[in-house]
Amino acid sequence: MTTDDILLDVEDRMEKAVERLRKGLAGVRTGRANPGMVEGVKVIAYGAETPLKQLATIACPEPQQILIRPFDAGTLKDIEKGIMNSDLGYAPNSDGKVIRLNIPPLSTDVRRKMATMIRDLCEECKIAIRNVRRDGNKTVDSEEKAKTISEDERDSTKEKIQDLTKKYEDKATELAKNREKDVMDE
Repeated sequence: MTTDDILLDVEDRMEKAVERLRKGLAGVRTGRANPGMVEGVKVIAYGAETPLKQLATIACPEPQQILIRPFDAGTLKDIEKGIMNSDLGYAPNSDGKVIRLNIPPLSTDVRRKMATMIRDLCEECKIAIRNVRRDGNKTVDSEEKAKTISEDERDSTKEKIQDLTKKYEDKATELAKNREKDVMDE
């Protein structure tokens, strides 16, 4: 494996870790309704477990409301069941065509819990990034032992891996900080 291949693999895996964080943060509730809060809800429809976003359009016509419009009216009851069985804690209101979820405002205590959850998600992401760094460094060491790269190349590649680690940890911190600000400001 060349040093370029190693660096590409490391960067790709770090990017995936940050993307997982981004998706995790989208599901964290702020004081405003957002489609990300319910997109991942699993609904049993057509005999299979399916994410809600594949069964309906999700919109937020008001800051405290989510509107779910199924593509197929026959799945309306399935979607309602999926929302009730999820751990969201919202009661779906259906008029036969669409489902409305009213989102109550967050209390200060709940906001603090959300901020803690955001920090935990960020830390998990950073741990994943550091694990990728460790794996990359091990690969570089084994390539150097196998005499496919020189000591200088090993050292230079390890420096580049460390730079990537710093870059992606900073990205994760920035994402979490912005999301935490959204939660605490609403």
